[in-house]
Amino acid sequence: MLVQFILRNIVLQLFRTLHRTRQQVFKNDKRALEAARVKINEEFKKNKSEASPEKIAEMMKLGSDVELLLRTSVIQGVHTDHNTLKLVPRKDLLTENVPYCDAPTQKQ
Repeated sequence: MLVQFILRNIVLQLFRTLHRTRQQVFKNDKRALEAARVKINEEFKKNKSEASPEKIAEMMKLGSDVELLLRTSVIQGVHTDHNTLKLVPRKDLLTENVPYCDAPTQKQ
């Protein structure tokens, strides 16, 4: 009983995390926000009655991977002209620019 309670809390935490990430990644894009909300809710409802801890752990891993992918890899784009797209990266995606070095380092 206690294991089910703990597992339920972990699942709910992932559910909330996915929705928070969705709100950050698709900010100001109503259509994408709604589509992501529907997909997240649909997947959790579809597997609501799953009882196997192994299967739940597998789905939790998939959900965590999806959240990481959304948070680290998705950049919004806004159409400015017919053939122009303006990228709108989030601050957490921007990293310091590391200079490129043509000369390979010598191994000792």
